[in-house]
Amino acid sequence: MEIVNNKIIKEPLVAPGRVYADVNDRVCAPLERFPSIKWWACFLVAQVALAIGTFLVINMFKQGLGVLGINHPVAWGTFITNFVFWIGIGHAGTLISAILFLFRQKWRTAINRSAEAMTIFAVMTAGMFPILHTGRPWYAAFYLFPYPNQRQLWVNFRSPLEWDVWAVSTYFTISLLFWYIGLIPDIASVRDRAKNTIRKIVYTVLSFGWRGSAKHWNHYEMVYLILAGLSTPLVLSVHSIVSFDFAVAILPGWHTTIFPPYFVAGAVFSGFAMVVTLLCIVREVFNLKDFITVGHLENMNKIILLTGTIVGYAYIMEFFIAWYSGSMYERFAFINRATGPYAWSYWIMMTCNVITPQIFWFKNLRRSIPVMFVASLIVNIGMWFERFVIIITSLHRDYLPSSWDYYIPTLTDWGITIMSFGFFFTLFLLFCRVLPTICMFEVKMVMETKGKHH
Repeated sequence: MEIVNNKIIKEPLVAPGRVYADVNDRVCAPLERFPSIKWWACFLVAQVALAIGTFLVINMFKQGLGVLGINHPVAWGTFITNFVFWIGIGHAGTLISAILFLFRQKWRTAINRSAEAMTIFAVMTAGMFPILHTGRPWYAAFYLFPYPNQRQLWVNFRSPLEWDVWAVSTYFTISLLFWYIGLIPDIASVRDRAKNTIRKIVYTVLSFGWRGSAKHWNHYEMVYLILAGLSTPLVLSVHSIVSFDFAVAILPGWHTTIFPPYFVAGAVFSGFAMVVTLLCIVREVFNLKDFITVGHLENMNKIILLTGTIVGYAYIMEFFIAWYSGSMYERFAFINRATGPYAWSYWIMMTCNVITPQIFWFKNLRRSIPVMFVASLIVNIGMWFERFVIIITSLHRDYLPSSWDYYIPTLTDWGITIMSFGFFFTLFLLFCRVLPTICMFEVKMVMETKGKHH
Protein backbone atom coordinates (compact mmCIF):
# COMPACT_ATOMS: atom_id res chain seq x y z
CA MET A 1 0.00 0.00 0.00
CA GLU A 2 1.37 3.42 -1.00
CA ILE A 3 0.16 7.01 -0.67
CA VAL A 4 0.35 9.02 -3.91
CA ASN A 5 -1.06 12.57 -4.10
CA ASN A 6 -2.87 12.01 -0.79
CA LYS A 7 -4.55 8.90 -2.22
CA ILE A 8 -4.09 5.38 -0.85
CA ILE A 9 -2.95 3.06 -3.63
CA LYS A 10 -3.41 -0.59 -2.66
CA GLU A 11 -1.16 -3.23 -4.13
CA PRO A 12 -3.15 -5.53 -6.46
CA LEU A 13 -3.79 -9.03 -5.10
CA VAL A 14 -3.33 -10.52 -8.58
CA ALA A 15 -0.66 -9.51 -11.09
CA PRO A 16 -2.01 -6.93 -13.60
CA GLY A 17 -3.15 -8.12 -17.02
CA ARG A 18 -4.61 -11.43 -15.87
CA VAL A 19 -8.18 -12.44 -16.79
CA TYR A 20 -10.53 -15.04 -15.35
CA ALA A 21 -9.47 -17.73 -17.82
CA ASP A 22 -5.86 -17.33 -16.73
CA VAL A 23 -6.81 -18.30 -13.18
CA ASN A 24 -8.31 -21.65 -14.26
CA ASP A 25 -5.51 -22.38 -16.73
CA ARG A 26 -2.65 -21.63 -14.37
CA VAL A 27 -4.11 -23.17 -11.21
CA CYS A 28 -5.31 -26.35 -12.97
CA ALA A 29 -2.08 -26.81 -14.94
CA PRO A 30 -0.30 -28.90 -12.23
CA LEU A 31 -3.34 -31.21 -12.15
CA GLU A 32 -3.51 -31.71 -15.91
CA ARG A 33 0.15 -32.01 -16.89
CA PHE A 34 2.98 -34.42 -16.11
CA PRO A 35 4.82 -33.25 -12.96
CA SER A 36 7.72 -30.88 -13.44
CA ILE A 37 11.33 -31.67 -12.52
CA LYS A 38 11.07 -29.28 -9.56
CA TRP A 39 8.09 -31.24 -8.19
CA TRP A 40 9.91 -34.56 -8.62
CA ALA A 41 12.97 -33.15 -6.84
CA CYS A 42 10.88 -32.04 -3.84
CA PHE A 43 8.95 -35.32 -3.82
CA LEU A 44 12.16 -37.36 -3.92
CA VAL A 45 13.59 -35.53 -0.91
CA ALA A 46 10.35 -36.13 1.00
CA GLN A 47 10.38 -39.83 0.07
CA VAL A 48 13.96 -40.30 1.24
CA ALA A 49 13.09 -38.72 4.62
CA LEU A 50 9.96 -40.87 4.87
CA ALA A 51 11.82 -44.07 3.96
CA ILE A 52 14.60 -43.49 6.53
CA GLY A 53 12.08 -42.80 9.27
CA THR A 54 9.90 -45.77 8.33
CA PHE A 55 12.90 -48.10 8.57
CA LEU A 56 13.72 -46.72 12.03
CA VAL A 57 10.10 -47.04 13.18
CA ILE A 58 10.02 -50.70 12.12
CA ASN A 59 13.30 -51.26 13.95
CA MET A 60 11.87 -49.55 17.04
CA PHE A 61 8.82 -51.81 16.96
CA LYS A 62 11.15 -54.85 16.86
CA GLN A 63 13.71 -53.69 19.44
CA GLY A 64 11.45 -51.70 21.76
CA LEU A 65 11.61 -48.16 23.11
CA GLY A 66 15.15 -48.74 24.37
CA VAL A 67 16.44 -47.53 21.00
CA LEU A 68 15.25 -44.05 21.97
CA GLY A 69 17.15 -41.66 24.21
CA ILE A 70 14.46 -41.50 26.90
CA ASN A 71 15.53 -42.32 30.44
CA HIS A 72 14.54 -41.58 34.00
CA PRO A 73 13.49 -38.81 34.64
CA VAL A 74 13.20 -37.70 30.97
CA ALA A 75 10.39 -40.04 29.94
CA TRP A 76 9.04 -37.54 27.41
CA GLY A 77 11.55 -36.87 24.62
CA THR A 78 11.37 -35.96 20.97
CA PHE A 79 8.01 -37.66 20.42
CA ILE A 80 6.07 -35.25 22.63
CA THR A 81 8.22 -32.39 21.26
CA ASN A 82 7.18 -33.34 17.74
CA PHE A 83 3.54 -33.74 18.73
CA VAL A 84 3.32 -30.23 20.21
CA PHE A 85 5.32 -28.78 17.31
CA TRP A 86 3.04 -30.22 14.61
CA ILE A 87 -0.15 -29.29 16.46
CA GLY A 88 1.20 -25.73 16.52
CA ILE A 89 1.93 -25.82 12.80
CA GLY A 90 -1.68 -26.75 12.20
CA HIS A 91 -2.93 -23.49 13.68
CA ALA A 92 -2.24 -21.02 10.93
CA GLY A 93 -4.39 -22.67 8.26
CA THR A 94 -7.64 -22.37 10.14
CA LEU A 95 -6.64 -18.95 11.44
CA ILE A 96 -6.10 -17.64 7.89
CA SER A 97 -9.24 -19.27 6.60
CA ALA A 98 -11.69 -18.67 9.42
CA ILE A 99 -10.70 -15.51 11.23
CA LEU A 100 -9.54 -13.59 8.15
CA PHE A 101 -12.70 -14.71 6.35
CA LEU A 102 -14.91 -13.41 9.16
CA PHE A 103 -13.03 -10.09 9.06
CA ARG A 104 -13.40 -10.00 5.24
CA GLN A 105 -9.67 -9.76 4.59
CA LYS A 106 -9.31 -10.13 0.82
CA TRP A 107 -5.59 -10.92 0.92
CA ARG A 108 -6.35 -14.39 2.26
CA THR A 109 -7.85 -15.53 -1.07
CA ALA A 110 -4.74 -16.89 -2.81
CA ILE A 111 -3.17 -18.48 0.25
CA ASN A 112 -6.02 -19.92 2.30
CA ARG A 113 -6.30 -23.23 0.38
CA SER A 114 -2.66 -24.23 0.89
CA ALA A 115 -2.79 -23.10 4.51
CA GLU A 116 -5.93 -25.19 5.17
CA ALA A 117 -4.29 -28.25 3.59
CA MET A 118 -1.26 -27.62 5.78
CA THR A 119 -3.52 -27.71 8.85
CA ILE A 120 -4.98 -31.09 7.90
CA PHE A 121 -1.62 -32.69 7.14
CA ALA A 122 0.10 -31.17 10.20
CA VAL A 123 -2.56 -32.56 12.55
CA MET A 124 -2.29 -35.97 10.83
CA THR A 125 1.49 -35.85 11.32
CA ALA A 126 1.06 -34.91 14.98
CA GLY A 127 -1.37 -37.79 15.43
CA MET A 128 1.37 -40.31 14.59
CA PHE A 129 3.36 -39.63 17.75
CA PRO A 130 0.86 -40.67 20.45
CA ILE A 131 0.60 -43.95 18.54
CA LEU A 132 4.37 -44.38 18.04
CA HIS A 133 5.25 -43.59 21.64
CA THR A 134 3.44 -46.71 22.84
CA GLY A 135 6.22 -48.76 21.23
CA ARG A 136 3.94 -51.63 20.31
CA PRO A 137 0.72 -49.91 19.11
CA TRP A 138 -1.04 -53.18 18.40
CA TYR A 139 -1.11 -53.84 22.15
CA ALA A 140 -2.80 -50.48 22.79
CA ALA A 141 -6.21 -52.12 22.84
CA PHE A 142 -5.20 -54.00 25.97
CA TYR A 143 -3.71 -51.19 28.02
CA LEU A 144 -5.63 -48.15 26.78
CA PHE A 145 -9.16 -49.61 26.88
CA PRO A 146 -10.50 -49.11 29.47
CA TYR A 147 -8.36 -46.05 30.15
CA PRO A 148 -6.37 -46.70 33.36
CA ASN A 149 -7.02 -44.47 36.37
CA GLN A 150 -7.38 -44.76 40.09
CA ARG A 151 -10.97 -43.54 40.42
CA GLN A 152 -12.40 -46.45 38.47
CA LEU A 153 -13.86 -44.11 35.90
CA TRP A 154 -13.78 -44.68 32.17
CA VAL A 155 -12.35 -42.43 30.94
CA ASN A 156 -10.58 -39.93 33.26
CA PHE A 157 -12.17 -36.65 32.27
CA ARG A 158 -10.01 -34.74 34.77
CA SER A 159 -6.86 -35.50 32.80
CA PRO A 160 -5.69 -32.92 30.21
CA LEU A 161 -4.40 -35.84 28.16
CA GLU A 162 -8.04 -36.86 27.77
CA TRP A 163 -8.98 -33.29 26.86
CA ASP A 164 -6.30 -33.43 24.17
CA VAL A 165 -8.06 -36.30 22.44
CA TRP A 166 -11.32 -34.41 22.15
CA ALA A 167 -9.78 -31.02 21.35
CA VAL A 168 -7.48 -32.28 18.61
CA SER A 169 -10.03 -34.62 17.04
CA THR A 170 -12.70 -31.87 17.05
CA TYR A 171 -10.26 -29.40 15.55
CA PHE A 172 -9.26 -31.89 12.86
CA THR A 173 -12.88 -32.73 11.98
CA ILE A 174 -14.00 -29.10 11.67
CA SER A 175 -10.85 -28.12 9.77
CA LEU A 176 -11.33 -31.03 7.35
CA LEU A 177 -14.97 -30.08 6.71
CA PHE A 178 -14.05 -26.42 6.32
CA TRP A 179 -11.29 -27.28 3.84
CA TYR A 180 -13.39 -29.67 1.78
CA ILE A 181 -16.49 -27.47 1.62
CA GLY A 182 -14.30 -24.67 0.26
CA LEU A 183 -12.90 -27.03 -2.36
CA ILE A 184 -16.20 -28.15 -3.88
CA PRO A 185 -16.75 -25.27 -6.39
CA ASP A 186 -13.17 -25.59 -7.61
CA ILE A 187 -13.38 -29.38 -7.89
CA ALA A 188 -16.42 -28.82 -10.12
CA SER A 189 -14.31 -26.49 -12.30
CA VAL A 190 -11.66 -29.21 -12.62
CA ARG A 191 -14.44 -31.70 -13.48
CA ASP A 192 -15.75 -29.45 -16.26
CA ARG A 193 -12.25 -29.22 -17.77
CA ALA A 194 -11.57 -32.97 -17.58
CA LYS A 195 -11.10 -34.74 -20.92
CA ASN A 196 -10.34 -38.20 -19.56
CA THR A 197 -13.40 -40.29 -18.64
CA ILE A 198 -12.01 -41.73 -15.40
CA ARG A 199 -10.78 -38.32 -14.34
CA LYS A 200 -14.21 -36.81 -15.03
CA ILE A 201 -15.97 -39.53 -13.00
CA VAL A 202 -13.62 -39.07 -10.02
CA TYR A 203 -14.03 -35.29 -9.90
CA THR A 204 -17.80 -35.62 -10.48
CA VAL A 205 -18.06 -37.78 -7.37
CA LEU A 206 -15.81 -35.44 -5.37
CA SER A 207 -17.79 -32.34 -6.40
CA PHE A 208 -21.08 -33.79 -5.03
CA GLY A 209 -23.05 -32.70 -8.10
CA TRP A 210 -22.13 -29.03 -7.82
CA ARG A 211 -23.68 -27.03 -10.71
CA GLY A 212 -23.05 -23.51 -9.49
CA SER A 213 -26.71 -22.54 -9.30
CA ALA A 214 -27.89 -19.65 -7.12
CA LYS A 215 -29.29 -22.18 -4.64
CA HIS A 216 -25.97 -24.01 -4.44
CA TRP A 217 -24.08 -20.77 -3.83
CA ASN A 218 -26.59 -19.74 -1.17
CA HIS A 219 -26.14 -23.01 0.70
CA TYR A 220 -22.39 -22.86 0.25
CA GLU A 221 -22.08 -19.35 1.72
CA MET A 222 -24.25 -20.30 4.71
CA VAL A 223 -22.35 -23.51 5.53
CA TYR A 224 -18.95 -21.87 5.00
CA LEU A 225 -19.86 -19.02 7.36
CA ILE A 226 -21.08 -21.45 10.05
CA LEU A 227 -17.92 -23.54 9.81
CA ALA A 228 -15.78 -20.38 9.99
CA GLY A 229 -17.63 -19.40 13.16
CA LEU A 230 -17.11 -22.88 14.66
CA SER A 231 -13.45 -22.98 13.70
CA THR A 232 -12.48 -19.66 15.26
CA PRO A 233 -12.78 -20.65 18.94
CA LEU A 234 -11.15 -23.98 18.15
CA VAL A 235 -8.01 -22.12 17.02
CA LEU A 236 -7.72 -20.74 20.53
CA SER A 237 -8.87 -23.82 22.40
CA VAL A 238 -6.83 -26.64 20.90
CA HIS A 239 -3.37 -25.36 21.75
CA SER A 240 -4.56 -23.99 25.09
CA ILE A 241 -5.53 -27.54 25.96
CA VAL A 242 -2.22 -28.89 24.69
CA SER A 243 -0.52 -26.39 27.02
CA PHE A 244 -2.56 -27.82 29.94
CA ASP A 245 -0.68 -31.10 29.49
CA PHE A 246 2.20 -29.22 31.09
CA ALA A 247 0.58 -26.36 33.03
CA VAL A 248 -1.50 -28.57 35.34
CA ALA A 249 1.62 -30.51 36.41
CA ILE A 250 3.53 -29.40 39.52
CA LEU A 251 6.89 -29.59 37.77
CA PRO A 252 8.95 -26.35 37.96
CA GLY A 253 8.98 -24.67 34.55
CA TRP A 254 5.63 -26.16 33.58
CA HIS A 255 3.33 -25.05 36.40
CA THR A 256 2.50 -21.59 35.04
CA THR A 257 -0.67 -19.77 33.99
CA ILE A 258 1.01 -18.02 31.06
CA PHE A 259 1.11 -21.24 29.05
CA PRO A 260 -2.28 -21.06 27.24
CA PRO A 261 -1.79 -17.63 25.58
CA TYR A 262 1.93 -18.31 25.22
CA PHE A 263 1.29 -21.60 23.39
CA VAL A 264 -1.38 -20.06 21.14
CA ALA A 265 0.90 -17.16 20.13
CA GLY A 266 3.74 -19.59 19.51
CA ALA A 267 1.51 -21.85 17.46
CA VAL A 268 0.34 -18.99 15.25
CA PHE A 269 3.95 -17.83 14.95
CA SER A 270 5.25 -21.23 13.80
CA GLY A 271 2.19 -21.92 11.67
CA PHE A 272 2.57 -18.71 9.69
CA ALA A 273 6.27 -19.41 9.23
CA MET A 274 5.43 -22.83 7.77
CA VAL A 275 2.83 -21.27 5.45
CA VAL A 276 5.49 -18.87 4.15
CA THR A 277 7.83 -21.83 3.57
CA LEU A 278 5.16 -23.74 1.66
CA LEU A 279 4.00 -20.77 -0.39
CA CYS A 280 7.56 -19.91 -1.44
CA ILE A 281 7.86 -23.50 -2.71
CA VAL A 282 4.42 -23.61 -4.35
CA ARG A 283 4.77 -20.31 -6.24
CA GLU A 284 8.16 -21.43 -7.57
CA VAL A 285 7.41 -25.10 -8.36
CA PHE A 286 3.98 -24.45 -9.95
CA ASN A 287 4.72 -20.98 -11.40
CA LEU A 288 1.93 -19.24 -9.47
CA LYS A 289 3.75 -15.99 -8.82
CA ASP A 290 0.96 -13.96 -10.44
CA PHE A 291 -1.53 -15.11 -7.80
CA ILE A 292 0.65 -15.67 -4.72
CA THR A 293 2.24 -12.25 -4.83
CA VAL A 294 4.95 -10.66 -2.75
CA GLY A 295 2.17 -8.57 -1.16
CA HIS A 296 0.54 -11.72 0.25
CA LEU A 297 3.82 -12.91 1.70
CA GLU A 298 4.62 -9.48 3.11
CA ASN A 299 1.37 -9.52 5.08
CA MET A 300 2.30 -12.96 6.41
CA ASN A 301 5.68 -11.63 7.49
CA LYS A 302 4.02 -8.79 9.39
CA ILE A 303 2.04 -11.34 11.40
CA ILE A 304 5.24 -13.33 12.01
CA LEU A 305 6.86 -10.14 13.31
CA LEU A 306 3.90 -9.44 15.62
CA THR A 307 3.56 -12.97 17.00
CA GLY A 308 7.35 -13.33 17.28
CA THR A 309 7.42 -10.23 19.45
CA ILE A 310 4.62 -11.65 21.63
CA VAL A 311 6.56 -14.90 22.01
CA GLY A 312 9.70 -12.95 22.97
CA TYR A 313 7.66 -11.06 25.58
CA ALA A 314 6.40 -14.39 26.95
CA TYR A 315 9.97 -15.70 27.29
CA ILE A 316 10.93 -12.63 29.34
CA MET A 317 7.77 -12.78 31.46
CA GLU A 318 8.45 -16.43 32.32
CA PHE A 319 11.76 -15.37 33.87
CA PHE A 320 10.18 -12.42 35.66
CA ILE A 321 7.38 -14.52 37.16
CA ALA A 322 9.84 -17.22 38.25
CA TRP A 323 11.81 -14.54 40.14
CA TYR A 324 8.68 -12.74 41.43
CA SER A 325 7.05 -15.97 42.67
CA GLY A 326 9.73 -16.40 45.32
CA SER A 327 9.81 -20.14 44.62
CA MET A 328 13.39 -21.40 44.69
CA TYR A 329 12.44 -24.34 42.47
CA GLU A 330 10.94 -22.08 39.77
CA ARG A 331 13.97 -19.78 39.89
CA PHE A 332 16.32 -22.71 39.55
CA ALA A 333 14.37 -24.17 36.62
CA PHE A 334 14.69 -21.00 34.56
CA ILE A 335 18.30 -20.24 35.51
CA ASN A 336 19.06 -23.85 34.58
CA ARG A 337 17.46 -23.31 31.17
CA ALA A 338 19.70 -20.37 30.34
CA THR A 339 22.94 -21.57 31.94
CA GLY A 340 22.58 -25.33 32.51
CA PRO A 341 23.56 -28.33 30.37
CA TYR A 342 20.89 -27.48 27.78
CA ALA A 343 21.79 -23.78 27.51
CA TRP A 344 22.77 -24.38 23.88
CA SER A 345 19.17 -25.29 23.00
CA TYR A 346 17.80 -22.33 24.95
CA TRP A 347 19.97 -19.83 23.10
CA ILE A 348 19.19 -21.43 19.73
CA MET A 349 15.53 -20.90 20.61
CA MET A 350 16.06 -17.27 21.62
CA THR A 351 18.12 -16.46 18.53
CA CYS A 352 15.70 -18.07 16.10
CA ASN A 353 12.44 -16.89 17.67
CA VAL A 354 13.23 -13.48 19.12
CA ILE A 355 16.02 -12.01 16.98
CA THR A 356 15.27 -13.47 13.53
CA PRO A 357 11.70 -12.05 13.13
CA GLN A 358 12.98 -8.53 13.90
CA ILE A 359 14.49 -8.33 10.39
CA PHE A 360 10.92 -7.89 9.13
CA TRP A 361 10.87 -4.32 10.46
CA PHE A 362 12.67 -3.51 7.19
CA LYS A 363 10.43 -3.46 4.12
CA ASN A 364 13.13 -4.61 1.70
CA LEU A 365 13.79 -7.71 3.79
CA ARG A 366 10.08 -8.28 4.37
CA ARG A 367 9.50 -8.42 0.60
CA SER A 368 12.56 -10.47 -0.32
CA ILE A 369 11.65 -14.07 -1.20
CA PRO A 370 15.07 -15.63 -0.36
CA VAL A 371 15.23 -13.74 2.95
CA MET A 372 11.70 -14.68 4.04
CA PHE A 373 12.21 -18.33 2.99
CA VAL A 374 15.36 -18.68 5.08
CA ALA A 375 13.80 -16.73 7.97
CA SER A 376 10.71 -18.98 7.96
CA LEU A 377 12.93 -22.07 8.16
CA ILE A 378 14.90 -20.56 11.05
CA VAL A 379 11.70 -19.69 12.91
CA ASN A 380 10.43 -23.25 12.60
CA ILE A 381 13.75 -24.61 13.86
CA GLY A 382 13.47 -22.20 16.78
CA MET A 383 9.91 -23.23 17.53
CA TRP A 384 10.88 -26.91 17.55
CA PHE A 385 13.60 -26.04 20.06
CA GLU A 386 11.10 -24.07 22.14
CA ARG A 387 9.14 -27.26 22.76
CA PHE A 388 12.39 -29.18 23.33
CA VAL A 389 13.50 -26.61 25.94
CA ILE A 390 10.17 -26.62 27.78
CA ILE A 391 9.98 -30.40 27.96
CA ILE A 392 13.56 -31.55 28.42
CA THR A 393 15.01 -28.84 30.66
CA SER A 394 12.14 -29.15 33.15
CA LEU A 395 12.31 -32.94 33.27
CA HIS A 396 16.03 -33.60 33.42
CA ARG A 397 16.47 -31.75 36.73
CA ASP A 398 13.38 -32.06 38.92
CA TYR A 399 13.02 -31.88 42.72
CA LEU A 400 15.42 -34.73 43.49
CA PRO A 401 19.07 -34.15 42.52
CA SER A 402 19.68 -37.89 42.91
CA SER A 403 17.44 -38.55 39.90
CA TRP A 404 18.95 -35.93 37.59
CA ASP A 405 20.13 -37.20 34.22
CA TYR A 406 21.10 -35.91 30.79
CA TYR A 407 18.85 -36.75 27.84
CA ILE A 408 20.56 -37.33 24.48
CA PRO A 409 18.31 -38.01 21.48
CA THR A 410 19.50 -41.06 19.51
CA LEU A 411 19.66 -41.52 15.75
CA THR A 412 16.22 -43.14 15.99
CA ASP A 413 14.83 -40.00 17.66
CA TRP A 414 16.26 -37.76 14.96
CA GLY A 415 15.35 -40.15 12.13
CA ILE A 416 11.70 -40.35 13.19
CA THR A 417 11.64 -36.56 13.55
CA ILE A 418 12.89 -36.24 9.97
CA MET A 419 10.31 -38.82 8.91
CA SER A 420 7.54 -36.58 10.20
CA PHE A 421 8.69 -33.86 7.80
CA GLY A 422 8.87 -36.40 4.98
CA PHE A 423 5.33 -37.58 5.75
CA PHE A 424 4.01 -34.03 5.91
CA PHE A 425 5.63 -32.89 2.65
CA THR A 426 4.60 -36.08 0.84
CA LEU A 427 0.95 -35.40 1.66
CA PHE A 428 1.27 -31.74 0.72
CA LEU A 429 2.99 -32.41 -2.61
CA LEU A 430 0.39 -35.04 -3.54
CA PHE A 431 -2.35 -32.58 -2.64
CA CYS A 432 -0.81 -30.04 -5.04
CA ARG A 433 -0.96 -32.66 -7.82
CA VAL A 434 -4.62 -33.65 -7.45
CA LEU A 435 -6.49 -30.61 -6.08
CA PRO A 436 -6.33 -26.85 -6.81
CA THR A 437 -3.83 -25.15 -4.50
CA ILE A 438 -5.51 -21.77 -4.94
CA CYS A 439 -9.17 -20.97 -4.40
CA MET A 440 -10.01 -20.00 -7.98
CA PHE A 441 -13.46 -18.50 -7.50
CA GLU A 442 -12.31 -16.31 -4.59
CA VAL A 443 -9.33 -15.04 -6.58
CA LYS A 444 -11.66 -14.04 -9.42
CA MET A 445 -13.73 -12.01 -6.94
CA VAL A 446 -10.75 -9.78 -6.09
CA MET A 447 -9.41 -9.37 -9.64
CA GLU A 448 -9.45 -5.98 -11.33
CA THR A 449 -10.44 -7.10 -14.83
CA LYS A 450 -11.93 -3.83 -16.15
CA GLY A 451 -14.29 -5.57 -18.57
CA LYS A 452 -11.84 -8.24 -19.75
CA HIS A 453 -13.07 -11.72 -18.90
CA HIS A 454 -12.63 -14.88 -20.96
